[in-house]
Amino acid sequence: MTKINCEERHASHPNDVKQYDSARLRQHFLIEKVFGIDEISLTYSMYDRFIAGGAIPLKKELSLNTIDSLKSEHFCDRREVGIINIGGKGIITVDGNEYSLKNKEGIYIGMGAKNIILKSSTADDPAMFYINSAPAHQTFKTKKITLEDTIILDLGNSNDANERRIIQYIVAANTEMCQLQMGITELKPGSVWNTMPPHTHNRRMEVYLYTGLPEDQAISHFMGEPTETRHIWMTNNQAVISPPWSIHCASGTSNYSFVWGMAGENLDFTDMDGIKPTELR
Repeated sequence: MTKINCEERHASHPNDVKQYDSARLRQHFLIEKVFGIDEISLTYSMYDRFIAGGAIPLKKELSLNTIDSLKSEHFCDRREVGIINIGGKGIITVDGNEYSLKNKEGIYIGMGAKNIILKSSTADDPAMFYINSAPAHQTFKTKKITLEDTIILDLGNSNDANERRIIQYIVAANTEMCQLQMGITELKPGSVWNTMPPHTHNRRMEVYLYTGLPEDQAISHFMGEPTETRHIWMTNNQAVISPPWSIHCASGTSNYSFVWGMAGENLDFTDMDGIKPTELR
């Protein structure tokens, strides 16, 4: 029997968030534990009914079974799933079909999949499967996504300390999906700011998993309305929920990467409302 931990997070109004202290910000938006060994950890957010979580199958095969929050027979009865492997080589089996995923390879799983099994190829270097899921209204084919299948954008510059590479795994330009989008942003050595200048997009929410950060370093994730910002200090392999009304940018004490996942009504990746750094408060 696979152990699945699931925590529900309710949506917060921006006027309420203005009153939150650090502890309450962390309680509502920070996902401190994303990966557990031989278990699946999930957080169910009321923002667009988005689910984020992770798993490290070390000695066991793990089944992505339904959770009580979904009130469904199978996890994907009304949902689509994206998974990116940020660990060692692993195998994901979807209804009997095996997909081998190396580090930085992903998979899209469409609505209607019944049996999803996660396992590592070797316990010496286990997979780390980062899981995102959103409600779906139509079934699309399961698709393995290699780095060759991704769309890569190089943005920013070293003078502004925001030179970065955006790797798009699940976006409308390369994958058929209902609303779930996923990718990885990698900051170059010497760069620590992302996304700068910041933006909001009220048509969709996001969740960020910060990873690739040295264990003795930290990241300050900035959130809130542009004129009423807050910050949350985070460490490696922690995630944060970003509401549609919130900016989302970060600065690290070292360069880092993050896996982003989005859900909402607009699949246009460039749909955003830019904010000048001088407008931030």
